[in-house]
Amino acid sequence: MNSTVVLVHGAWHGAWCFERVVGLLDKANVPFVAVDLPGRGQSLRGYTDLCGDTNFVNEVLEKVDGDIILLGHSYGGAVITKAGYHPRVKHLVYLAAFALERSETCTSVTVEHSRPRLDEGRPNLASGTVHHSGGLLGINQSTLRDCLYNDCDEETVTWASKRIGLQPIVSLNQAPAQAAWRERPSTYVVCTRDMAVHPDLQVKFADRCSNQIELDASHSPFASMPERVSDILLALARR
Repeated sequence: MNSTVVLVHGAWHGAWCFERVVGLLDKANVPFVAVDLPGRGQSLRGYTDLCGDTNFVNEVLEKVDGDIILLGHSYGGAVITKAGYHPRVKHLVYLAAFALERSETCTSVTVEHSRPRLDEGRPNLASGTVHHSGGLLGINQSTLRDCLYNDCDEETVTWASKRIGLQPIVSLNQAPAQAAWRERPSTYVVCTRDMAVHPDLQVKFADRCSNQIELDASHSPFASMPERVSDILLALARR
């Protein structure tokens, strides 16, 4: 029996971002659940913080029968770092994601990594974010294109820009308190053309995981190379 693949999106996104990947999983008869974190995508719940997002994913996992392959993209990595302790999670997949230590936050590791660096020519993700009321953070379309979807065609960028949402700032500044990658088998997918989470930082995260795979991709390989992402998940789900 195949494991169920559960996919957790990153900041500004929703379950919609995995549309091309889940189509391939479905075709291969591998069960899946693409999660809308509270307040994102088609969720009818209000925004919450990292703890609330983790609790919601645990609710989803409780409804899944059998073994689970749990994937987190970007900020979703922080979520699965705690939610991955669920007893039916057999493997964690970090897709250009934050495989945090117990005391780290998405913001702290990004700032710490950026402090000694001067990467000329790389777009600045932070400069393209927009603060909204209620402690929410948005992103403008040019930054979406240059930092998140830089290896995608304009049709894909438009597809994403029509669906992109907001992200609670508080969740980016909270630590998971637990690190499931210490106790669960894990695969880190490093995206070498990523302009959002620096590839060198991803390599640091990858060193914490059991296995490492490298893709010549932007921050959004679920859009630019869904076949490669689905192949990784199919191999794990069929073990």
